[in-house]
Amino acid sequence: MQLKTWAMAAAISAVGLAALAHSGATGVMKERMDAMGEMGDAMKRLTPMMRGQTAYDPDVVRNAADTMIGHAGTQMTELFPEGSNGAPSEALDAIWEDWEEFAALAEALRSSAEGMKLAAGNGLGGPGDMPGSGMMGTDQGMMGTGQTMMGGGQGMMGTGQGMMGGTPGQMMTTEMLAEMPVNAGFMAVTQTCSACHQKFRAEEN
Repeated sequence: MQLKTWAMAAAISAVGLAALAHSGATGVMKERMDAMGEMGDAMKRLTPMMRGQTAYDPDVVRNAADTMIGHAGTQMTELFPEGSNGAPSEALDAIWEDWEEFAALAEALRSSAEGMKLAAGNGLGGPGDMPGSGMMGTDQGMMGTGQTMMGGGQGMMGTGQGMMGGTPGQMMTTEMLAEMPVNAGFMAVTQTCSACHQKFRAEEN
């Protein structure tokens, strides 16, 4: 289960750069696409480390977390003013129709990334150190189909709900993640993106 999850993470990261091929984006639409790209790059740097394929470096984790934090919360929601959908953006009208949930997920991303940053010094944990079904959820694990995230940015996450369960309030807190192995924070970030991606980003044809 664990190996399958990390394998999917790597595959999704590899898909990401192609997502930046969207053309014609200007203004705030381009800003958010660039932000999503930066977050995707950050997760791409972390994936092999979380899989144990590269040496663990807490500073890399902290830097990647800072990238996520810098584009989450209000910094993210400000990049989605009403009326900024339409091609080449893949943002759904559901963002503005259910703004409260969208904003809650943006804040959840910030909180999860902060937890991951605080846990950087804890190092990686094995399966026995990780939370049970509350973190991993269904067989979809922490990732999903490898589609790009809201507005056509970097390919980051997929559709598995797992930890989030579709309700932002069900996520683990920053303080909880800070006390856990860093890969718990990494999964929390990916699950948060996944929950948002599933509802608020148009599927590719």
